[in-house]
Parts: sequence; C-alpha cells; structure tokens
Amino acid sequence: MRKSTVPIGELARSVGCKVQTIRYYEQIGLLPAPVRTAGGQRRYGAAHREKLSFVRHARELGFPLPAIRELMALTDHEDADCARADAIARRQLEAVNRRITMLNSLRGELERMLRHRPGRRIRDCRVIATLADHGLCSEAHHPEPANA
Repeated sequence: MRKSTVPIGELARSVGCKVQTIRYYEQIGLLPAPVRTAGGQRRYGAAHREKLSFVRHARELGFPLPAIRELMALTDHEDADCARADAIARRQLEAVNRRITMLNSLRGELERMLRHRPGRRIRDCRVIATLADHGLCSEAHHPEPANA
C-alpha cells in the first residue's frame, strides 16, 4: 500500500467535511472512485483531495452541484476560454443577489414586527399576530416554502 494514499476518514478531516459527504460525491460521480486495498478499504490520493477541496469551496460559495460538475469538467481543458466559467459564476452571483434582496426584506419585516410595542401577553403580541395573519405583514409576497 502506497504511503501517498489515505483512508476516507483522514481525507474528510483534512478537507473539513464528513465521510458521508465524500461517499455521496463518489456516488453521484463528482469524485472519482478511489483505489481499494485488498481488504476493500478506500484509499485516496492527492487528486481526490484537490477535487474535494474544489467542491467544498464551491459549495461554501453556494454553487449548486450541477454548476460544480460543469466547472470541474472545465478544468480538464486548461487552454479553453474561460467564458463558460465566468457565465456560471455570474449566474451564481445573480442568485446570491436575489437571496440578499430577500433576506433584506425579511430583516425589514422582522424589525417592523419588533418596533411595535411588545405585548405583555401572547394575545397582544405583535410577533404572534403578524405570523398568524399574513395580512399584517408589510411584504406583498414571500417566497413559497420549499416543500409547498
């Protein structure tokens, strides 16, 4: 067994992710399958660590997995034009800006609820009343729940 390879737990610790995450990325083809020892233990090399670090950093920046897959595919063509990578990053920036707008709106609504004199009893509580009656909310619309 080569010393340059490490078990999955060590790879996970070195990159700062969970073992289950590594297995999932392998399952969906985002990470290549590792070599296995005679006993079936996964062993990971430097290339796995580099790819996993790339994925982790992209995830921290909010890139969805399909965009990460596309970006990783671009790394196989080092001399290609970087316009596709720019376009992917631009889409991500637009998504971040939409989320910031939504969060600013949510913050404003929470601040508005809390500016009202708080009731001493739940029956007089502006927070509870606003959450119970969408009509009291100053925002004309809210994003639909993810599981609606």
